[in-house]
Amino acid sequence: MSRRGKLATFVFAVLIATLGLGPALADKTELYFPTAKVWEKVDPAAVGWNADALDQAVDFAMSRKSSDVVILHRGRILSEKYTPIEKPSLTYRGMIHGQDPQGRVVEDVASVQKSVASLLVGIAQEKQLLKVSDPVHQHLGVGWSNATTEQESRITIRHLITMSSGLTDRLQYADPPGTKWRYNSNAYSLSVTVVAASAKMTPNELTRAWLTKPLGMNDSRWIERRQAKISPPEANKLGFATTARDLARFGLMVLARGRWNDETVLGDQDYLQAALSPSQKMNPAYGYLWWLNGHKATLPGLRRDRGPLNPAAPDDLVAALGALGRKCYVVPSLDLVVVRLGDSPEVIGQPKFDVEFWSQLMKAAPKKQR
Repeated sequence: MSRRGKLATFVFAVLIATLGLGPALADKTELYFPTAKVWEKVDPAAVGWNADALDQAVDFAMSRKSSDVVILHRGRILSEKYTPIEKPSLTYRGMIHGQDPQGRVVEDVASVQKSVASLLVGIAQEKQLLKVSDPVHQHLGVGWSNATTEQESRITIRHLITMSSGLTDRLQYADPPGTKWRYNSNAYSLSVTVVAASAKMTPNELTRAWLTKPLGMNDSRWIERRQAKISPPEANKLGFATTARDLARFGLMVLARGRWNDETVLGDQDYLQAALSPSQKMNPAYGYLWWLNGHKATLPGLRRDRGPLNPAAPDDLVAALGALGRKCYVVPSLDLVVVRLGDSPEVIGQPKFDVEFWSQLMKAAPKKQR
């Protein structure tokens, strides 16, 4: 890249950060992208990290029932650890879907899948298969919800991916769309159905073609959850099964602004920026199915707002979060992708996992970034 090009990229990144439009994602020319067979590692000390403190942070994560922790710095593996879960919960055991060729566990990553779906919606829009402003019935037909035809007609794809559809878990009408934020996995799941209908492909076909194949996510797929056949019709029946390394590839693509090496996966920068920025005023810590640090957050199941998602982590952290503490963090200011899979990391009477893990991780980070 020329000196003028580098300057333009830097100015753009600073402008985005200054205007509060979302994280200034990394210049992809600075990043390393692994191949199918080779994933380079980097010595923590060589990039300014405290190796001992980093080991302590990862060891803490493993002590809290983590099956896998992968940390990337500019795409290279900064730290990586795997271990079987001792005395796994029934919930965790029910979310295991085999192993990859190296013996690493493949897990249904629960609501982490929402952030995967977010980018699939963006890719579908870029392909002109849909617009996020489209009414949902334009793609699924009338009667996709349990609301009246008139109520249903006002709900757009954007409402589904911002958790502002106004529907209950049973897809019944509760509030005018766009007026209240309510975490609703059943309503969200229809965004995947919409993309599949618009593309005339199954979720696995389109995800393989648009996302997992270009990124080399060879151990990732949509699966029908075991309880799907006995669940109510409106239930969120698909799960995204993947590995920590595959999920790290996904995070790296986001860090690279929708690119993978020289290939464009999602070129619509306006959509990507919107996905990683506050999507509505009711819960500014939520974008398009992504969680955003540095903003006042409303968490599922809590009636009151709280401070930032994670006060111990950098403000520009964005996260795909799922049940049992499954996480894919992207932190542009640290050139970092962090993935944690496993069973629930919470212990009664002990510090919350997220806060303690990031407190320890920041002690290991380069001093200029603390």
